[in-house]
Amino acid sequence: MIISRTPFRISFVGGGTDLRSFYCEEQGQVLSTAIDKFVYVVVKRQIGIVEYKYRINWSQVEFKNRIENIIHNVPGMDKIVTSVHCHNDLGLSVSNSLAAITAGARQIEGCINGLGERAGNAALEEVIMAIETRKDLLKVKTDINTKEIYKTSRLVSDITGFPVQPNKAIVGANAFRHASGIHQDGVIKSRSTFEIMDPESIGLTGNTLVLSKLSGRAGLKSRLEDLGYNLSPEEINKTFEEFKILADKKREVTNQDLESLMSNQKRSERSAGQFELVSIDIESGSKKNPKAKIDIKNTQNNEIKSSTSTGTGPVDAIYKAINKQIHLKVILNEWRIEAVTEGIDAIGDAIVKLEHEGSLVVGRGSDTDILVASAKAYIDGLNKLSNK
Repeated sequence: MIISRTPFRISFVGGGTDLRSFYCEEQGQVLSTAIDKFVYVVVKRQIGIVEYKYRINWSQVEFKNRIENIIHNVPGMDKIVTSVHCHNDLGLSVSNSLAAITAGARQIEGCINGLGERAGNAALEEVIMAIETRKDLLKVKTDINTKEIYKTSRLVSDITGFPVQPNKAIVGANAFRHASGIHQDGVIKSRSTFEIMDPESIGLTGNTLVLSKLSGRAGLKSRLEDLGYNLSPEEINKTFEEFKILADKKREVTNQDLESLMSNQKRSERSAGQFELVSIDIESGSKKNPKAKIDIKNTQNNEIKSSTSTGTGPVDAIYKAINKQIHLKVILNEWRIEAVTEGIDAIGDAIVKLEHEGSLVVGRGSDTDILVASAKAYIDGLNKLSNK
């Protein structure tokens, strides 16, 4: 580690460095300038990433000062929009982005749910709601419909396969939950005591209507509309049939269950493929080799075929049985299960990452039976690879 006082350098063309071994590789020499301002930097070698790659980290105050210095001292800055692109290596991406706004930046780059390289980019939903709730301090506004934030967050998570951590600000499952007695008492008396924003401002509903196997279409339609899903009569009928199957397995169907149900439908529409899971039978125990029997339908000719296989575990047996029917040589890079809700009857959301000839896809499947969910996720991934 080197701590040094150095001129602040801005690169206009090239790879962000004037080291010959890098700019030659990047097919272009670097055009850069040194501003008459000095910063104290910490330079650390990044092993195993790119040769000669270094990184500079600074605090929120330093970052704000840097933006102000650039805006005030570089000619013509009043004619352009200043943009910042912050990463979260030190957990400061959102705070640095907000500091940049107070310094004059008017374009903030980031990602929903804070996705991005290394520790991620600035979480856009956090930046947006900070602007929304603290207009008095930041003196700016956006034209974003904040009521779409929660649904967008879940959509991004569903497509990418990256779950939203429960304690994530704004969109985490615990963001508006209150467990301790003093917190609950305060929220009952005045929600603003412990909530800086209204849950409905990001699209979360406060509807307490209980859905179960006795619920009808009207109750389901009302709850889905509260969650932002406006379905046609035909779509309601299809969703209701799937809802009844789920409600027969669970005592109570929650908002998260409904979101999982709708995500399953959207995934089926996006990755409608050649193969569809019909049924699955598993034999497993502590003193026997797991065995799986799979029935899969080929949607191109409506033919249903069966295959059987054993494995080191039930999931291994399932995937080997599927491979006997769907002949794609894939590498399983990741498999995991996430509980959609609490309780022993929770829906399990299975996520797999499959690789085939350089293509990487995410497959997902949901069910109250995690083995069925695992089979659905694997077939979903194989369908995506088949469509490429």
